[in-house]
Amino acid sequence: MVNAHISPLSYRYLLSKAWPIILANAAVPLLGLVDTAVIGNVGTVEDLGAIAFGALIFSFVYWGFGFLRMGTTGFIARAAGAEDEQEVRAILGRSLLMAIGLGLLLIALQWPIRELAFSLLGGSETVELIAREYFRIRIWGAPATLATFVLMGVLIGRGQSKTLLVVQLFLNGLNIALDILFAGVLKLGVAGIALGTVVAEWATVVLAAWLIIRELSRHKEPGRPFWLLSRILDKISLIRALSANLNIMIRTLLLVFSFAFFINQSAQFGDVILAANHILLQLVAFAAFFLDGYAFVVEALVGNSIGAGRRARFDQAVYRSSVLALITAIILALLIWLFGNFAISLITDLTEVHNAAASLLFLAAIYVCCSFAAFQLDGIFIGASCTRHMRNAAVMSLLVFLLAWWLLSGSYGVVGLWWAMIIYVVARAGVLFFYYAPLRNSIADGQ
Repeated sequence: MVNAHISPLSYRYLLSKAWPIILANAAVPLLGLVDTAVIGNVGTVEDLGAIAFGALIFSFVYWGFGFLRMGTTGFIARAAGAEDEQEVRAILGRSLLMAIGLGLLLIALQWPIRELAFSLLGGSETVELIAREYFRIRIWGAPATLATFVLMGVLIGRGQSKTLLVVQLFLNGLNIALDILFAGVLKLGVAGIALGTVVAEWATVVLAAWLIIRELSRHKEPGRPFWLLSRILDKISLIRALSANLNIMIRTLLLVFSFAFFINQSAQFGDVILAANHILLQLVAFAAFFLDGYAFVVEALVGNSIGAGRRARFDQAVYRSSVLALITAIILALLIWLFGNFAISLITDLTEVHNAAASLLFLAAIYVCCSFAAFQLDGIFIGASCTRHMRNAAVMSLLVFLLAWWLLSGSYGVVGLWWAMIIYVVARAGVLFFYYAPLRNSIADGQ
């Protein structure tokens, strides 16, 4: 419930919604870090390498299913804005069926996925053997992980950011305890790490589902079932959901390709530049935790405003969250520019790499400052469920990126590569902004 002293869309209210999401986002990479830290203290070098390989495989696989979270958020927010609680529950059921089905498919296809992944990774025979064991155990958490994506989308769509933080902290806290128990106390090694993560994933999906169903049950019409199967399996709604998720998946894969291309081109300038750019991307990723917080908040507010037919509320949500995102981006860019040298020294003590990264620091700062608009517009279009525009923007901005790289990289080297990335993130926002006016005008001009 919103505090009575806080205007529903005041800056204070928006900040109160954003900070739990920022903390929850920052907790996400802890899952892999916890596995690494525990095995680093109780295992061997080979165990550590196996965990690194395993975590990389699952990070890449699950990244591709991020559409389950984003697609669910937009539909939930619009249904909630229209005060159609039966449709909210139908969307939850529809999305969970899709997530669990895809999770079971991953389990069924684990052999080809595993073989393809290890054919692309180069490690010693011992490391690969241990990593395969990690994979064989952890893949059984796939349905729970994908279902959790959906449940997080529901929480974001309904503006329940503090509950989202509770779920994320529960996942990480339980994972830490189980890793220590299985790998440390029971001496199960990498198998214990994988088992601890799987148990934590299943326990988390149960907790999140219980919290959400309990909340939604409060809005259930007396005498009517919680779920109407006919509404969950409605043909038009299913097609719309599949289409939206496919568009988001294409957009995500193109985004992943862009960063992979940037890293691959960095390698063309030598190992030192490759390492330096990798470090700078960690600083960029850190900034993304904060900017994503405002994007997630605007997803819920935009969807809610469209569902309720309130253009004035839509305008206020977009403007005020964007102001906060811009201020945050400027602060983050200044921190990277002023204190980036110190951060780099914490990450590496290799002089050549440190100097190379420091020389490119101002470009990373510019990228972060310019990126807020892309984050915000992504949030707006996810909340509006206008995923076709997001797909088109991803295609067109990638073409702009490749053209900028071709024009700049040859003459200006790695500096040109960075400017191409900056142009790319501006182009992502620019193309979506082109679609913004028609989206806004399509909203009923209510109160």
